[in-house]
Amino acid sequence: MDLKEIQNLIKFVANSGVAEVKLEMDDVKITIRTTLEGNTTETTYVQQMPAQNTLQQAAPVAVAPVAAVPEVQAVENAHYITIKSPIIGTFYRKPSPDKPMFVEVGKNIAQGDVLCVIEAMKLFNEIESEISGKIVKVLVDDMSPVEFDQPLFLVDPS
Repeated sequence: MDLKEIQNLIKFVANSGVAEVKLEMDDVKITIRTTLEGNTTETTYVQQMPAQNTLQQAAPVAVAPVAAVPEVQAVENAHYITIKSPIIGTFYRKPSPDKPMFVEVGKNIAQGDVLCVIEAMKLFNEIESEISGKIVKVLVDDMSPVEFDQPLFLVDPS
C-alpha cells in the first residue's frame, strides 16, 4: 500500500463520519480515528518489513478540517428536493455493468421511476422516485458505499 492510497483512505474516513477504521493486510496495519466533530483525524500507520522483521510506526498524520458547505450553495439548492438513501449498502447507477444508467443529470423523472439500485446483504434493492421532476445533480459516485438517509440525488420538482 503506497502513501497516496493511505492519504485517500484517510480522506475517505474523515468525510464518512466513521469514528474508527482498522485495516490489516499481510504487511500493513492501519488504524484511523476521527473525533466526533469530524474536524481532526489521527492516523497510526504500522508496517512490518518482511526482510528485517521490524515494526515501524509513523507519527500521527493530521488532516485539514473538512470545510462546511457554503451557505450560498445551500440557498441555491433550497428549491430542490433531495432524494435520500432508505438503506445502508452499495450504490449502483446501472442495473448491471453492461446496461445504461438508470438516470442522468437533466433527465425528467416521474413518480415510480427507478433511480438506482442499492445492494444490501447480497440483495439488490431498486430505489424508486417518490416525486416527479428533473435530475439536477447526482451526489454519489457509482459503486460507492452509502449510509441510511444519505443524499443521493437533487431533483427540481418544477
